[in-house]
Amino acid sequence: MLYLPGLTRPGRQNLGGDSTESFPMHGNPQQPQQGYPQPYPQTVIVQKKGGGCLKAVLIGAAVLMGLIVLGTIIGNGHSGGTETTVASAPDEKSTDKKAADDDATDTESADEPKPARIGDVVKDGKFAFKVTRVEKGLSQVGEGFMVSKAQGQYVMVHLTVKNIGDEAQMFTDSAQKLIDGKGRQFDADSGAAALGLKDSNAFLNNINPGNAVNGILLFDLPKNVTLKAVELHDSMFSDGVTVSLAR
Repeated sequence: MLYLPGLTRPGRQNLGGDSTESFPMHGNPQQPQQGYPQPYPQTVIVQKKGGGCLKAVLIGAAVLMGLIVLGTIIGNGHSGGTETTVASAPDEKSTDKKAADDDATDTESADEPKPARIGDVVKDGKFAFKVTRVEKGLSQVGEGFMVSKAQGQYVMVHLTVKNIGDEAQMFTDSAQKLIDGKGRQFDADSGAAALGLKDSNAFLNNINPGNAVNGILLFDLPKNVTLKAVELHDSMFSDGVTVSLAR
């Protein structure tokens, strides 16, 4: 322990004498004297306050940025709704396209050829046909022992058949069909026609190229039938052609 001269010890007075007492000092002069309190670190308190303010500023800035981003998202959502409303325009185009397709269909239907009727010339294979008239409501055909009675009513289809090919072709009534209003098909009565109709010319009649014959197709139909068309063929295997009998 060291003593400094000239310093009196606390609690004692120097009563006129030159003698003094020395205070003890430790070897480390930088260490504070014992018994005195150390000062509080004020700078630490200031740093804590400054850090809190900075944190509050950063939080506020983050909240503000979040609000801006949220507002942008909501605004884009509303804009998307508007774009959806505008996008309904292609539906109008689709409607216009459908209307145009319907018009085109109507035009095509208008351009379709009308069905052949009585008096028109139609062709199938080597034959050209022309229906001239139709008789119906006959109860029988023929005379005497050659008479044939209808189950319902006899319908006679008068026609002209011409060979437009380059070789002979046989015309037969068994290849011809009559169609009623319900779409039912009826065969010709070949036997009754051969026996009761002198000018039938429809049973196995071989026609040379360039020649034409007048014939009669005989059908036995129900009495209340509605005639729709007759389907004419140059043979049993041809596609046939239709002549309307509707009035």
